[in-house]
Amino acid sequence: MPTTATISPVSVASVRSAVHPRDSGAQSPHRGGLSCQDLRLAYPSSGVVVDGASVVLRAGQVTALVGPNGSGKSTLLRALARLHVPVVGRVVLCGSDGAEEAALGLSRRAFAQRVTMLAQSRPTPGGISVREVVELGRHPYRGRLRANDPGGPAVVRRALAVTGTEDLAGHAVDELSGGQLQRVWIAACLAQDTDVLLLDEPISFLDLRYQVEILDLIRDLADDHGVAIGVVLHDLDQAAAVADTVALMDQGRVRRVGSPHEVLTADELSATYGITVEVHRDAATDALRTRAIGRHASRTWAAGSPA
Repeated sequence: MPTTATISPVSVASVRSAVHPRDSGAQSPHRGGLSCQDLRLAYPSSGVVVDGASVVLRAGQVTALVGPNGSGKSTLLRALARLHVPVVGRVVLCGSDGAEEAALGLSRRAFAQRVTMLAQSRPTPGGISVREVVELGRHPYRGRLRANDPGGPAVVRRALAVTGTEDLAGHAVDELSGGQLQRVWIAACLAQDTDVLLLDEPISFLDLRYQVEILDLIRDLADDHGVAIGVVLHDLDQAAAVADTVALMDQGRVRRVGSPHEVLTADELSATYGITVEVHRDAATDALRTRAIGRHASRTWAAGSPA
């Protein structure tokens, strides 16, 4: 069965996941991060879509890729997952000792033990339980016999616990809500026990509660378990709240990289999105707040008007 670095609920071969909890007692020899240097990415039909992109994902930190539709965010994330081979540039794994290793030099199995990606599109599988989905994350560690993964059951139990899906373990995945299912796929990622987790729009189409829960979980994975996380997000306020570093992309280039307060400025966002964007900090929490100004931005409800 081939090993890949992306999770797909349809195929066992494509289910891949990531996270190495600090409290597990086992220390990964590869604990570190992932970076890309001067990537140029292209498609045969559309030519170059990302050019000169450099991003660093560090252990214990969240890096958010933000920018308009078509700016190259998902393509760049796929390149970090080795799912899109660059025309120019390198993807490099950074070990805990500071040593660097070219990602393309690793076997598919070895790479899947260090990096995983939770993709946007994941059809819901039928006839399979939550525990079975999470167990799929152990595939890169197994030989031809499932018994060749003695540490697997403990890792699966931990992944279910960390994501709050223990009570769902025996449920069929096609009976879950969207937010529950998303946590299950992240649990599969944790079961793969890697140091780098890549998430492509993980909160799209979720209601507010599950958006908050998934973002909190992402932050916990970085803070409490030392995972290097790269995540594509559209909501700028949510990116500011969850990320240590923001990479703002514009027309296939990384326009600016830095802390949320350094990158998500009114000038940068207005120029990138082609619309006036106001930015302010919440007086009580110092949280960053953005507001796109449209033609009806000043419209208010008159007294007595229906809400």
